[in-house]
Amino acid sequence: MKAIIRMTKSVIVLAFALILISGCDGASSTISDSSDDDSNPGNATSGYAVIDTGQLYCYDNTNELSICPVEDEPFYGQDNQYVRLPCDYSDNGDGTVTDNVTGLMWQKSPDTDGDGDIDAADKLTYDEALAGAETLTLAGYSDWRLPTIKELYSLIDFSGVDPSGFEGTDTSGLIPFIDTRYFDFAYGDTAAGERIIDAQYASSNLYVDDNAGSLLFGVNFADGRIKGYGLTIPGSGTEKTFYIIYVRGNTNYGDNSFVDNGDGTIIDRTTKMMWSKDDCGEGLTWEEALDWVEVKNGTHFLGYSDWRMPNVKELQSIVDYTRSPGTTGSAAIDPLFSTTSIINEAGQTDFPFFWSSTTHANWTETSGGSAGAYVAFGRAMGYMDGTWTDVHGVGAQRSDPKTGDPKDYPTGHGPQGDAIRIFNYVRLVRDADT
Repeated sequence: MKAIIRMTKSVIVLAFALILISGCDGASSTISDSSDDDSNPGNATSGYAVIDTGQLYCYDNTNELSICPVEDEPFYGQDNQYVRLPCDYSDNGDGTVTDNVTGLMWQKSPDTDGDGDIDAADKLTYDEALAGAETLTLAGYSDWRLPTIKELYSLIDFSGVDPSGFEGTDTSGLIPFIDTRYFDFAYGDTAAGERIIDAQYASSNLYVDDNAGSLLFGVNFADGRIKGYGLTIPGSGTEKTFYIIYVRGNTNYGDNSFVDNGDGTIIDRTTKMMWSKDDCGEGLTWEEALDWVEVKNGTHFLGYSDWRMPNVKELQSIVDYTRSPGTTGSAAIDPLFSTTSIINEAGQTDFPFFWSSTTHANWTETSGGSAGAYVAFGRAMGYMDGTWTDVHGVGAQRSDPKTGDPKDYPTGHGPQGDAIRIFNYVRLVRDADT
């Protein structure tokens, strides 16, 4: 493991043991128990266990680093240096996979038609996906459901590499954002006219703001993002289809239980994480954001010196998908939190993108680490048809260049003109004392 893992002396022995038994590459843990049963740490079969991202390496503004930075060096405090609950899957040999940490049981394959391969013919519309859950009996169970966006995102693995910009047809050298030792996966069906990155999996979460159109949140395990996808394909009226895997068990997964401590901190009792009530109050580059956290630690901020910039799965865990600027006049987060307001690209009062400590690695060797993953707690803006619009929905997870000038992207970037801000915000997190 290339990372130098920051941990206290009291957990070194435990973390080493977890490295030995970890079922996922790069995923050891300084345990933060999310179980309702405190005598059973790490086996959160009820409640909300946030699984480690699996990020294998450290990065600077552009590249993978051969050695992770140490304290007081630039880029210290990123994802790989703070690891949490390792994933722990069991292939049940009957078409299902059990996540032994979250208590969720998953359908192993999106091979919906059962013909032995995964292609465009396996994809379903949103309505078909809902109906399929009602009729599915698998491994003796008939209580399958279409996963929520938080359940689905629990499977994402940031040892994956984004193939965006890849123009070849051979995907054998690409690495998806899901553990293919347990789950069957295929990139988009190019023989059917799809792009390689067309591996969007549907969740059950529709975007609450209808002003953005009917959007369904999904996880793309090809390129490592959450986006809101239209239920119809623009210009054709044809219903969009998605890969589907169903889930059962732990119906409480993704439920938060926040407590305002009255001292500038908020605890989520289900994930056992403590958050700062306020954000940083200004936009920062990724490197500046990491440095800002360390400065705060140096001042014993809010009584603690072990704050970190959250990894992207920790950050997504506090999104409230029932809220949005257009429906509740707020960021997509519990109102116990304070969130700085901004003016977005369309001139609307809005809320920021928030940096995570997770690098969104790209397949290119020369600039593979130049983007950082963020979560949009306000509108996920994009430039489409000559105007700025909420193209992917509040609660999307996308990525931004770690450095540069936003003015270089007057019409955004990519097929949906994703807004490029570069100067994003930060909210602190630490493991709650238990």
